[in-house]
Amino acid sequence: MAPASFIVQADGGSRGNPGPAAFGTVVSDATNGEVLAEFGEFFEHATNNFAEYRGAIAGLEYVHDLDPDARVEVRLDSKLVVEQMSGRWKIKNDDIRKLALRARDAHDPSLVTYTWVPREQNAKADAIVNEVLDSALGGGSRELMREWSAEDVVGEALEDESRTEIAEAVAGEEPPRTMIGWASVGAPTTFLLARHGATDYSLEKRFSGSGGVDLPLNELGRAQGEALAAELARRDEAAVLATSPLLRTRQTAELIAQATGLDIEVSEEFAECSFGDWDGHTFAEVREKWPEEMADWLASTSVAPPGGESFDACASRVRRGLRRLLDAHPGKSVIVVAHVTPIKLMVSDAVGAPIDSVYRMELPPCSISKVAWFPDGNSSMFSFAEAAHLRDLRGPSGS
Repeated sequence: MAPASFIVQADGGSRGNPGPAAFGTVVSDATNGEVLAEFGEFFEHATNNFAEYRGAIAGLEYVHDLDPDARVEVRLDSKLVVEQMSGRWKIKNDDIRKLALRARDAHDPSLVTYTWVPREQNAKADAIVNEVLDSALGGGSRELMREWSAEDVVGEALEDESRTEIAEAVAGEEPPRTMIGWASVGAPTTFLLARHGATDYSLEKRFSGSGGVDLPLNELGRAQGEALAAELARRDEAAVLATSPLLRTRQTAELIAQATGLDIEVSEEFAECSFGDWDGHTFAEVREKWPEEMADWLASTSVAPPGGESFDACASRVRRGLRRLLDAHPGKSVIVVAHVTPIKLMVSDAVGAPIDSVYRMELPPCSISKVAWFPDGNSSMFSFAEAAHLRDLRGPSGS
């Protein structure tokens, strides 16, 4: 008789990193895919990495209680945890090392394999993370536990009925995917996402995020901003103008306001990601001074620079800002003056791309990207990084 085999899907998230955090774990039978348990736990103050590890540990401990001789595949969308637990990456942080040892001891390590999966393939565990966080922060339960046994499904008819109910529930929650332009779904809310003009840091390719030096536009950046403003005024389609609170975006937005007559709405959620200790340094300098930290950061969007903010945390607040504008200005055209990271994150969401696609986009200063969200929940990208209006107003390497 073949040994039992299970799949553990785990995810973790922290709102603030560190901040309120939770893990979500799903345990299923590897032979038939039947879900046996879903559970999660809330932590007052923890990092993404801590929560990811705790989710994996909880799943391994659950399987060990079921069958200490079972084989287990642990699937996570955190490349950091997968690579560290697979022995390919060093573990520098003492607290993380303790968690890794706990994971190793939770179940016979010779029976455990770790597999990285894209975020969209770990959606169920991610949903549990947010369910637990929302519940705990709203004053509700701080833990979640759902279990099923083989007796819960009796006979083929009941199993078919259950599958039908699940399919109907999913169809009700997720809008049908329709090719844009093939069906009338109502007027979309369009966003003209404009990056700010150049600063001294952007010309030198230095990290420049929230919490660092709040640089103004330089001479080139102001000329770029004027060209952007003229282009947006020529299009004459926007009814709302929102901007990040940082100086370089506010100065760019002021030029747009002068050209279009729109009032400026400051949106804190669209501030640039915080790069912490790396702020003001070039990529080469960071790689030399923080080699392991940079490797971890490049490997997982849940990892934050020292003293900074992860792309996952940044994405969470950018989505809040986007949702607020969608609710406040349905069917209108909105200019958002922001930064490289928030714009890339909104574009990624619009096309359903994984969050790590931000590493594969180039976005010059004062370029325009156009995305839209429709009333049925669908979204689309109409253009990305338009820069014809800048003509010769480009700095070194397109900055």
